[in-house]
Amino acid sequence: MEQNQPENRSAVDKEFQKSLEQLQDILQDSSKKEEETPKPISGSANDTEKAEKEMKIDLAAWEEAVADIEQYFEEKKKPLS
Repeated sequence: MEQNQPENRSAVDKEFQKSLEQLQDILQDSSKKEEETPKPISGSANDTEKAEKEMKIDLAAWEEAVADIEQYFEEKKKPLS
């Protein structure tokens, strides 16, 4: 069992790093979209729906990232023995 722990930690660490990279990509994409997209003077119902949909997608990405981070810290808390 002890031999598997470093492997498990390594796998969890890799997964965590991958999640952080994905989160960074999402945040960079979001900031680029904000810079590229001109702000409408008056919002229509379609614009509002689109914004809500994008917000839900971002929320899902954040929730996934938070879950990965929590899992990472839980694994890190486990004793080595």
